[in-house]
Amino acid sequence: MTKLNKIIFILICAAGICTTLAYGTVHQPVIAVFYTVIAMFVVLWAIDCGLDGNVRVSRDMLQAPLVMLGAYALIQIIPFGTFAELNGITGVPRTISLDPFSTQVTAIHIFALCIFFAIALIYIDSTARLRRIVAVITVFGFIYAFYAILQAVLSPDKIYGIYKPQSATPFGSFVNRHDFAAIIEMTISIPLGMIFAGSLRSDKRLLYIVAIALMGSALLLSGSRGGLISLIAAIILMVILTSRARGTKSLVLKTALSFALIMAAVGGAVFVGGDTSLTRFNDAVASDDISSSRTQIWGVTLKVIAENLPLGTGLGAYAQAYTRFDPAGGFERVEQAHNDYLQVLADAGIAGFVIGALFLFLFFRAGVIGAAVTNTFRRGVAVGAFAGCFAIMVHSLFDFVLHITAVSVMFLTLLAMLVASSREYADDVDEFDKPQRKRRSAIVTPIQGRR
Repeated sequence: MTKLNKIIFILICAAGICTTLAYGTVHQPVIAVFYTVIAMFVVLWAIDCGLDGNVRVSRDMLQAPLVMLGAYALIQIIPFGTFAELNGITGVPRTISLDPFSTQVTAIHIFALCIFFAIALIYIDSTARLRRIVAVITVFGFIYAFYAILQAVLSPDKIYGIYKPQSATPFGSFVNRHDFAAIIEMTISIPLGMIFAGSLRSDKRLLYIVAIALMGSALLLSGSRGGLISLIAAIILMVILTSRARGTKSLVLKTALSFALIMAAVGGAVFVGGDTSLTRFNDAVASDDISSSRTQIWGVTLKVIAENLPLGTGLGAYAQAYTRFDPAGGFERVEQAHNDYLQVLADAGIAGFVIGALFLFLFFRAGVIGAAVTNTFRRGVAVGAFAGCFAIMVHSLFDFVLHITAVSVMFLTLLAMLVASSREYADDVDEFDKPQRKRRSAIVTPIQGRR
């Protein structure tokens, strides 16, 4: 293993942290830096392959839907002739996308994320690296949640005490509290998965429980109702995955543990005080603000879908398509559907539906395979990563969290961990086996090899 190989792995671990701290990496200058880092990943990978004498690529099929989505975005900006005249202007290219520039930008972003995912799949290649990335995510989640709680108490309107958003409710390093909740959903799921799968020694269990309670309290304090629902969905999934083969007693014990952890998080949120996700459930889903009334936005989105089938409006062109059906006449700009499933249909039409269905199938297949491995540690990683990604997919029913670069990077990191946990490694050691006992072989065929 070359030193460059280790550096690339360190950069993978740092990517989710740095993109999160940089306001979620949503501003164009920061996104440009992110693209530069992705290009650097490619260069480092090429040099590392040259030094190692072997070109390493991932053949995992979970990459296919992302690549297909980016490819379809490129198809949507291909000019098929020109308009005879459009608003007095001649020679305007006729494309599927209503906004070719935005679709082109979206395609670039998707391919950048594809590269990051491919690199993560290649370099998370041992049990030791899985242990390190689990530790990094858990420690980061704990520290980040602690900071977010302090900020909520001391400076709730400003990020880092500097930046005050004008049109959203900030939390942590994010302009929007729902994006903070999305990050915590994933970071909390990793230690939760380890506990539910019984992958921790007793001397580490209390530390992980404290980290979970603090992250849960921060999520509740963020006031994100979608975040709370998603966390509960992730916990339910973990209980099902880790109790189905161990009988009623295990189910009861893990249900009680789930309730205790939720109560600990609620207690922490109540102790700190302020508006929480629980108190916000008293609010109606629909509000007077057109920019936050999800039911109205979803209704308009259905009209956009019907109008632009089967090809879609163009990835990234949702705001332009929405304008035609906007009941507020453009008084408030709506750029996202607040439901990623509806927006994929609106942006990419039938192709988006097929690509989305393929991703869901591959994702759940990988989750089931990972949760069934015999190695206790890797099973815990698989359960946590699977549940964390599942939480984001539930949250995507209410918000557009995956449109945020930091959330996408963390999501892909967990997805790579899920895939990696299904492989068998030379350094596999099950801490709950006797030292003399040989390592058990996995009950599944590895879904990806390094070479």
